[in-house]
Amino acid sequence: MRLPTILGMILLTAALSACGQNRNTSTTYSPNLAGGNSDEQELNDPERTTIWDIFDRSTAEQTTNVNRYLWAASLDVLSFLPVQEVDPFTGVIVTGYGTPPGGGRSYRATVHISDPALAARSLSVALQSSGGAPVSAATSRAVEDAILSRARQLRIADNKF
Repeated sequence: MRLPTILGMILLTAALSACGQNRNTSTTYSPNLAGGNSDEQELNDPERTTIWDIFDRSTAEQTTNVNRYLWAASLDVLSFLPVQEVDPFTGVIVTGYGTPPGGGRSYRATVHISDPALAARSLSVALQSSGGAPVSAATSRAVEDAILSRARQLRIADNKF
């Protein structure tokens, strides 16, 4: 009974010591040309990670509250395009190539909804054509306007104004 307890304490001590900082235990003196303390530079290194970073909420992936009307309107207006990726937590919709009804050119779209407000500043649409030809700013603006108009319609229908 006593031997398992001692072995458990040794393993626990070893595990806790592994969580400590990796300090240079060398006894030789190496002057730092920058004039600062090398341990201090190691602690301030932005690339440094520890096991405690798992519990740090400030380094967690940031999520965005997405306006549900803009989200639904984006999917509705771009329904002729095949959806490839959807991430409602960051507000990104990526579609594949498709031809709009009555159009001859194939497009793909990337939509980013960056704010919970139902406003033009919350919506960003990037269009790409299949032939590599540039997409005019007027076309992108027209798609954004169609999404915003549809979002307003959905909101009015939802609130029954």
